[in-house]
Amino acid sequence: MCPPPYGYKKDPDNPRKWIIDDEAAEIVRRIYRLCIEGKGIETTARLLQEDGILTPAQYWASKGIRKGGKNSQETLCKWCKSTVTKILTLREYTGTLINFKTYSRSFKNKRRLINPEENRAVFENHHEAIIDPATWEQVQKIREGTKRRQPKNAEKNMFAGLLYCADCGHKLHFNVNHPNSAIEYFNCSNYRGNRGTCNETHYIRADSLEQVVLLELNRMVSYLKNHEDEFAELLAQKTTKDYERESRNRRQHLQELIARNQEVDRLFEHIYEDNVAGKLSDDRFMKMSQRYDEEQQQLKKDIAELQRQCDKEDDRAFCKEQFLRAVRKFMEMRTLTPVILHELVERIDVYHIQGKGKDRTQRIVIHYNFIGTLDLPEVEEYPENVVLDSRQGMAIEYLVGKAG
Repeated sequence: MCPPPYGYKKDPDNPRKWIIDDEAAEIVRRIYRLCIEGKGIETTARLLQEDGILTPAQYWASKGIRKGGKNSQETLCKWCKSTVTKILTLREYTGTLINFKTYSRSFKNKRRLINPEENRAVFENHHEAIIDPATWEQVQKIREGTKRRQPKNAEKNMFAGLLYCADCGHKLHFNVNHPNSAIEYFNCSNYRGNRGTCNETHYIRADSLEQVVLLELNRMVSYLKNHEDEFAELLAQKTTKDYERESRNRRQHLQELIARNQEVDRLFEHIYEDNVAGKLSDDRFMKMSQRYDEEQQQLKKDIAELQRQCDKEDDRAFCKEQFLRAVRKFMEMRTLTPVILHELVERIDVYHIQGKGKDRTQRIVIHYNFIGTLDLPEVEEYPENVVLDSRQGMAIEYLVGKAG
């Protein structure tokens, strides 16, 4: 076994077993919470330093644990961005052990190379988890959407990374109007006016978006309070239908990849026999075998990923409970925070504005975590058309429509 990462320690009674180091594990949980709250890597590192939290290397040194490598930090609490990034991406915090992440070409060459995922050894439920799998996956999605530098002198918007162009599928980028910095908005990152290929901007104001999403969440809460049994039944039907469709498509694709992988094996044997019999030249054999080998390496990688998804398919009841827990948390607070938003919403598809003047309309579709889109029946407290006061001189008429 490799040495335990920050947050774990070896069991005194069994050196081959990892147990949670409570003091360090709490810092790991805090780093994940800060990410969900919308804090960036640099901000997280700065907050840990300001609070006097020892870096992992200094923490291990304070406990008398010897670790390899050089200590290049001038201060005991100066966290590097790379350290925070590694903690946020380490799957071991979910209780999974992954061995053989790197390899060397030979004993003469000490340089370590990244090992393909299909060649690694993965052991699920190997040790107690510090971060639950749902939270870990949520953080990975958040980090995928935060690679672009945010506008100067502006805080990161909580919708950043959640908005997608309904036409081209690219993310919407957060921007601040100049010189009127009070206007914050999103538009398609792939717009052709910015050397992209999308024909429309898909512009949407951040304040308007927040009001619409907040109203939709309030409609959901109202329906849950007044029709709890009907809401549970609606959720059960939704998760069942989506689960079965996605599972069926995923397993069908997996079988197709496995069949192609077996076919490539047969093709390779065929060209080998032709080469031995003199029907195929050595040069031609090398080129064809290299092509088949590259294809098979990619097939093995895709098969391993699909197999992993099939093996860890979430239980439908668990998905429902996870979503209901997040809805009830919002019900208690009734305010939209980055944490609540990312626990409830997976993505939001934004369509381009249609019409002109007072007749302008814009469609958005909310995809919730675990269940996808959700069409609610009419809610008494919230009729199908509501006028929202967005800002001075501007009102939004909110119209309820079908997600499909």
